[in-house]
Amino acid sequence: MPTLTIERRLDADVEKVFAFVTRTENLLKWWGPEGMHVPEHQLSFEETGPWMSVMQNAEGQRFKVSGQVTHVDPPKSVGFTWAWHDEADKRGVESHVTIRLVPAQGGGTDLTLTHVDLPDDDVAARHEMGWTSSLRKLEAMANG
Repeated sequence: MPTLTIERRLDADVEKVFAFVTRTENLLKWWGPEGMHVPEHQLSFEETGPWMSVMQNAEGQRFKVSGQVTHVDPPKSVGFTWAWHDEADKRGVESHVTIRLVPAQGGGTDLTLTHVDLPDDDVAARHEMGWTSSLRKLEAMANG
């Protein structure tokens, strides 16, 4: 099963970045690829438990994903399971995401997002595009 790893250097300190990746009001600003908004959600990674979001594009297509927050280690890391829902709202294959934060040499934060247990290379490639787009929005927040 493919593993996806994406690394970014952000200008904000670790505590600020951790708030960006865990708190609802911040997640809603960067969650989902560019051009998507999140009309429905139970989206907080501040404590373990269930989460879900519905991302919607400009054409009105809706993409539901849900899982469990599996660990929260402020301000170092957060982990959660991930599974897309089909048109009948049935959860698909479950994978796992971990976001790790480390103070960067000279200031800022090194972020590493790891998405494991993806079912195949095609799914991994689509997730890489989605996470890369989402992280561009996170970078703009942290670097702005």
